Amino acid sequence: MEVRIGIKHSPRELAFETEASADEVRGLIDAAVEKDSALLALTDTRGRQYLIDTESISYVELGGEGGRKVGFIS
Repeated sequence: MEVRIGIKHSPRELAFETEASADEVRGLIDAAVEKDSALLALTDTRGRQYLIDTESISYVELGGEGGRKVGFIS
């Protein structure tokens, strides 16, 4: 699943693929915000961890389960 996170005061967004479901990612984000955690930790499909300042999150977009498109589209 694709995850996109908008960061306050930044023109770019953080985008990565994860094996977690949308409900799992949303649960992690909700838990971090409710506990006033300074950082949110998420892991992508390659095992890289992303530590995101919870106060800097402006939006989160949880994409579908579709993979990358390969080849030409007619």
